[in-house]
Amino acid sequence: MQTSFFKSVDSVVVILSQNNFGSDDIKKLEWLCDATYIDQNSLDGKYVGPRKEMLSPWSTNASSIARNVGIEGIVRMELIVSADKIPQIDPMLQSYYDRLDQDTLIITEKPEPVKEIEDIREYNLEAGLALSEHEIEYLNKVSKKLGRPLTDCELYGFAQINSEHCRHKIFNGTFVIDGAEQPVSLFQLIKATSKASCKYLVSAYKDNVAFITGPQIAQFYPDGENNFILSPINSVLALKAETHNFPTTVEPFYGASTGSGGEIRDRMAGGRGSLPLVGSAIYMTAYPRLNGSLASKYEGKTQARKWKYQTPQQILTKASNGASDFGNKFGQPLIVGSLLTFESDTEAGFYGYDRTIMLAGGLGYTKAEQALKDLPEKGDSIVVLGGDNYRIGMGGGAVSS
Repeated sequence: MQTSFFKSVDSVVVILSQNNFGSDDIKKLEWLCDATYIDQNSLDGKYVGPRKEMLSPWSTNASSIARNVGIEGIVRMELIVSADKIPQIDPMLQSYYDRLDQDTLIITEKPEPVKEIEDIREYNLEAGLALSEHEIEYLNKVSKKLGRPLTDCELYGFAQINSEHCRHKIFNGTFVIDGAEQPVSLFQLIKATSKASCKYLVSAYKDNVAFITGPQIAQFYPDGENNFILSPINSVLALKAETHNFPTTVEPFYGASTGSGGEIRDRMAGGRGSLPLVGSAIYMTAYPRLNGSLASKYEGKTQARKWKYQTPQQILTKASNGASDFGNKFGQPLIVGSLLTFESDTEAGFYGYDRTIMLAGGLGYTKAEQALKDLPEKGDSIVVLGGDNYRIGMGGGAVSS
């Protein structure tokens, strides 16, 4: 592996490649990076850049562009900025570099070996998988049936796909209020609205997106003979909303960004494929306490708290940028949203948004005949798509779907 440096006034593009670049590749990279090639094995100075363990979205895009202009062998390229330009870093995503050298982007950590778990109950507590007693009993039966211990990978996978995030166990659970078992669950209450008013409903609660009847529209497409024609099609509108509350509380920019990205993904995967058109975002936080804000007369009535992750002001700024950023990179404008900030001291106690509410949504469309998926049959092939997975989430959660 070879590390190369392309330097501009306040930043350096660090490129990890499988071989040395030729003169033509260097000229192309200087043009792409708007920077000068530095023929050295290291650079002194204090810099800020992405953590080497986390591949940045900038790197993904830049590497793809470089390959598209014929530059071969690039493993990774990252934009690293002079520390003078960044007064405070986000330690979840960024690192300080005292100098740049051949090992700057080299990851030396090795994957942990797969472990066989003999005591699932104990490992559940150790790894924070949030498995219930019923789930632990089920997994012990599976282990006995297979005639071998389950692995840590298998237990993490089960905890993820059977988590509240993926299964809505609480939403679907039996509710007991004041000792009386309720006739319906929260999820059944939500679904009741579609049963009561389903005149235009095409599909709901069976996909990661809902479809309602849309207008007849004209589709502009090639006819196979080098001509484009207009043809009428019956459309259905794709509607989607996705919360990303805790991710946005902890890391606002990428929490909100992947919230928008998740709902775009779900609309694209709706039915047999649909097109995303426009996005929306909703935020609810504690008081941001902005200097000179119109809400200052309300904000002064409660005491500002010490925040564990980010302040409400940081959340609103970074999250708004993040949600718009993903849509802009994808080609979907974020055109509508809302904001509520609230805190209140009451006789019953203090109320406020300790955890941010971030709701990403959007609208798209597809053809009416493509709104429903086909039923799987024996012999069908299954293709699993996705990116890197990390040990994140509370009681089972995915970083990449």
